[in-house]
Amino acid sequence: MRRVRISYLIEHPEYIPQLAQWLFEQWGSTLGEKTPEARTKGLQAHMNRDKLPIAWVAHANGQLLGTAALRVDELEGREDLTPWLGGVFVGSHFRRRGIGAVLCATVEDQARSRGIHTLYLFTLDKQAWYSRLGWTVTCPVCLAPAARRHNVQATVDGLTNR
Repeated sequence: MRRVRISYLIEHPEYIPQLAQWLFEQWGSTLGEKTPEARTKGLQAHMNRDKLPIAWVAHANGQLLGTAALRVDELEGREDLTPWLGGVFVGSHFRRRGIGAVLCATVEDQARSRGIHTLYLFTLDKQAWYSRLGWTVTCPVCLAPAARRHNVQATVDGLTNR
């Protein structure tokens, strides 16, 4: 695969249908979405450069590889924690190539350039992966109705470490 490029989603709206399908399949039930079209509307709201939410896409040779976003909030009931790294996803055929780490670094760098020094993220099952990227667990959360316990991870001034 040729060189991976990271671009603003607004520069590549043609990727929205595939992103919507991927994200719906991955998190639709968790997010309470009934159709990929609901995810499409959410992605369209991320088509910004200068205000949150902002999404980026990883791509190479006209092929979508993954995405990540910088958002005001991510987790209902935790509006006190802001802003968030969210929607980090790499297509299954492109994983284990460092693309997710590059997407996270892009969001972190863009946050830093906007004067943001603390970011939060929520993950159901990738705590170890984010920890390897320098993120630390800050607090547990419970998701209703299952009331499963999950962790919120954060970089607290960790953005200055890169």
